[in-house]
Amino acid sequence: MSTSSTASMQEFKNRVALKFQLYNSLFTALPFHRIEKTGVLLSLFLLDCEEGYNKNYSPLEIINKFLEQNTTYEEEERIDLLFRFVQYAERQVTLFDALEDAAFAKVNDLNGPGTVKQLCAQISQMQKEDSFIKKLNDFSVRIVLTAHPTQFYPGEVLGIINDLSQALENEDTEIVNIYLQQLGKTPFLKKKKPTPYDEAVSLLWFLENVFYDAVGNIMSSFKSEFEESAQIKHHLVRMGFWPGADRDGNPFVTTDITLKVAETLRAGILRSYYKNTRWLKRRLTFKGVEELIALLETRLYNNLYVNTNEPITQNEIIDILKKIIALLEADHNSLFINSVYNLLYKAEAFGLYFASLDIRQDSSIHTKLFAQLVQLKILPANYTSFSEDKKIDALLHLTKTEINFQDNDLFNDTLKSVEAIKIIQQKNGIEGCNRYVISHCENALNVIEVYALFLLTGWKKQEITVDIVPLFETIDDLRDAASVMKKLYNNKIYRQHLKQRSNTQTIMLGFSDGTKDGGYLMANWSIYKAKEELTRVSKSYGIDVVFFDGRGGPPARGGGKTHKFYASMGHDISNKEIQLTVQGQTVSSNFGTINAAQFNIEQLIHAGIANDLFSSKENTLGRSEERLLKQLSEDSYISYSQLKNHPAFVDYLAEISPLRYYSETNIGSRPTKRGKNSGLTLNDLRAIPFVGSFSQLKQNITGYYGVGAALKKAADAGRFKSVEQLYKNSLFFRTLIDNCEMAMMKCFFPLTRYLADHPRYGKLWHMMYNEFRLTEAMLKKLTGNNTLMEDYPVEHSSIQMRERIVLPLVTIQQYALIKVREAKDQTPFKEKYEKLAMRCSFGIINAGRNSA
Repeated sequence: MSTSSTASMQEFKNRVALKFQLYNSLFTALPFHRIEKTGVLLSLFLLDCEEGYNKNYSPLEIINKFLEQNTTYEEEERIDLLFRFVQYAERQVTLFDALEDAAFAKVNDLNGPGTVKQLCAQISQMQKEDSFIKKLNDFSVRIVLTAHPTQFYPGEVLGIINDLSQALENEDTEIVNIYLQQLGKTPFLKKKKPTPYDEAVSLLWFLENVFYDAVGNIMSSFKSEFEESAQIKHHLVRMGFWPGADRDGNPFVTTDITLKVAETLRAGILRSYYKNTRWLKRRLTFKGVEELIALLETRLYNNLYVNTNEPITQNEIIDILKKIIALLEADHNSLFINSVYNLLYKAEAFGLYFASLDIRQDSSIHTKLFAQLVQLKILPANYTSFSEDKKIDALLHLTKTEINFQDNDLFNDTLKSVEAIKIIQQKNGIEGCNRYVISHCENALNVIEVYALFLLTGWKKQEITVDIVPLFETIDDLRDAASVMKKLYNNKIYRQHLKQRSNTQTIMLGFSDGTKDGGYLMANWSIYKAKEELTRVSKSYGIDVVFFDGRGGPPARGGGKTHKFYASMGHDISNKEIQLTVQGQTVSSNFGTINAAQFNIEQLIHAGIANDLFSSKENTLGRSEERLLKQLSEDSYISYSQLKNHPAFVDYLAEISPLRYYSETNIGSRPTKRGKNSGLTLNDLRAIPFVGSFSQLKQNITGYYGVGAALKKAADAGRFKSVEQLYKNSLFFRTLIDNCEMAMMKCFFPLTRYLADHPRYGKLWHMMYNEFRLTEAMLKKLTGNNTLMEDYPVEHSSIQMRERIVLPLVTIQQYALIKVREAKDQTPFKEKYEKLAMRCSFGIINAGRNSA
């Protein structure tokens, strides 16, 4: 273990592990019914769980034995006790979250590897200042906040965790105790689903209270560390926003909601500027300067609260701040100039929109809409039988047409959403909403369909200030992506559109559905190869391609050690920008505090810039390495496909996991599956509940399945030395393995061992368990370590503690699901067991921090 790792581990032990034991005792004072007895019994129950699983007991046997030995309760009282265990344990999770947030600055080196300070030092040492400035002016990080339902904490609880972490950092035991009592009184379950607007308001809190300051601090750090950074001509960090604009599979998102969210974002950034300006006004009391800051304050106030007919502009704010800076430099010894620069950087980064809204819709909706235009005689009667090329030609000749679909609000709203983009751009600026993302894009026609929507709604071809972003998700679509883009680049009209968009094409790649479709290795390799090929094709046409990664929280959905993936891309993959989605639980866990947000954004900036300026052999795969990775991915895919195609696979997920109760958690406005079919199919099932359900089963198959089989096949073929060399030389492959280990650390197969002899699911369970054991053995052989995640001691310890906290919850959940299956509508308690199974989801997912 390195010196820095040892120091971080010691800080973790002192500030998290030991304090958790100390503050956990305060839970006995929480205002639950018979809380003291609950706390004592839960401690005993945890020990019984550990002992029971060591003896191969099932969750049913463990809980029945515990209740018989420690209570005299009847069934209703037993259920009540288990509910109290759930309440107690999920609040233990919040305490642990708050402790880790409070210790973040001590456990992590905020000036160490991957930070702005370290990057600037590296630049100066290697005398790459000119290359650095050039890169900064052609690079940015865009973090896109999405409303995907992975946040199991309601907003009130997130607020308490934020306040609790500050009290813990200040070691104010009295305040900590009060906040813990507040937690005891605060419900974790939302009584109704949030609306898309509710989701937007919830994420706006993070923009105002975290990202606003974090982005300003990062730009200020560049200025203080590297004087030449003043030459940066554009904003280095951008924010994107999907709540209220992402229509894919969410019938509750309408154009009215989109416009309302845009107005709310504008008000949010103006409110942040106003507060910032009010603070500056107390400092800038100098002649010539105080008049300017007072003017800015008045203009912001009027735009916020008086509804002036003279709307403020981004340029107006920037011009006033630059005048103030010039006066401070000339006449006032540059007093407080850094604070003014900080606000200037924010104004440049956030404009009047705070975060850019992305409109998103599934390609199938557009295709159906245009098929309907045949009925309205806007397209030829035989349009649907046209070839793809002929359809494209027909769509490109459409002009503005007044259309009203009778009895189809979805199609009408699709057209209105395109009209709304122009309204938002007029109020918030062009960057306020300038992208349309196409989910499940399969061909060039899908892109042209969206272009045609703009023509139909009155946009002139030369005035379409919107990027059309295809999203390739499945393994087949990723494989075909380059040929799709080549066809588009060869289309004269679309090529002219790209010329108007600075010859830049943004392409989104989906990790979540890719992993669900092809398994862990194949999905990641397919995306890597798609990026290589798309880079090559785009470059040959003189197009700058920008990749937008649809990432989730866990490794199975493109999460984990994200910055290492970007650092490992090499020179064959476009590195113009780093764009990624951040959603739900990952927002609060990775960007929940200013320190955490600044640190993690800096890691992404460092990864992108260092990869370009300092890229080495380990970042660019050689041909033999690519062939080896391709073979490993294909072997992994074969193994995963056998599991996925098992006839009992979908039923196993529906019956054994809490999948069916996802919609009852009320954590998101979007349904858990696409389409209206009553039956469950893997294609309709969204990646989030798919991955999240397996994480609650403690099986995490999409994070490891097929990896062990592929490595063993390589070993049997005498190629394991080559795999070891690949692991040593390739940062990309090492990162894949690191994230695989993280997923496996959160597995616990004794929980479901009772299924080993099940007549329908026994074989399926053994397939997953045997692959887990095989992967574990092969990874230890590959890394030379004795345990998983041995090279990351702090994360290893954190996961171990979290998994122990959650062990009673997963046991109770499986117990409840067994009771539901046994009941078959023959017991008055079935509904209570269903609710119990659902309630466990909150603590289980929250404890994982990136489990969904």
